[in-house]
Amino acid sequence: MAPTVPLAVLALVALVAPGLGVAPGCDHPAHRWCRSQDIAAACQVQSRCPSLPRPAAAPVQLSLYYESLCPACREFLVLKLFPTWLLLPDEMLNITLVPYGNAQERNVSGKLDFQCQHGPEECLGNMMEACLMHEAKNFSTYFPVIFCLESGTSVTQNLEACLQIYAPEVDSGRIAACVQGDAGVALMHHNAQVTEALDPPHQYVPWITVNGKHTDELQAQAEASLLGLVCHLYE
Repeated sequence: MAPTVPLAVLALVALVAPGLGVAPGCDHPAHRWCRSQDIAAACQVQSRCPSLPRPAAAPVQLSLYYESLCPACREFLVLKLFPTWLLLPDEMLNITLVPYGNAQERNVSGKLDFQCQHGPEECLGNMMEACLMHEAKNFSTYFPVIFCLESGTSVTQNLEACLQIYAPEVDSGRIAACVQGDAGVALMHHNAQVTEALDPPHQYVPWITVNGKHTDELQAQAEASLLGLVCHLYE
């Protein structure tokens, strides 16, 4: 029977002969094999590195198709989506907001016109939030403002106050110009196209997609425990 080689001897051999039993392209000493993913891959020793940091997973992609004055939409955004976003690190959850919902787009004498489920004020609220996103650009800048609008008494009357609290660097005049001009119409046309392209087609609002998919089960899970759903899906 062959003699047993003590573990200490094996460790010493690994230290003085780093190329022994590993990939030919490995030029790192054994004590550095588990320092990084790149070194472990070069030396083909990932299985020997249980404590090796794993690459970050892709964030969960959540899209919310909603209307600015829809009570159920406001409840989900204010009580579920915004608190979940606050609790999770940026790398876990990526949110897309599409204010349009059950609106209808019409071409009237060559000019686009929109009719909304809760009337003209909702169309104004949808366009204000679309223009806010366009002007602020950064999600972490505009989402707290939208939260402020949707949780307040009036979505369309509190923009100035919400900007002062959450995003004083954003120019309310530029948002107003967007709403009153062609830019706002173009943004709403884009939201109309994105909403109408949903597969399956949306049947109600809020309409939630997770990683590009919508099912009744995902919708129910998101509304019941969004934080739990994101944590479950993030791998």
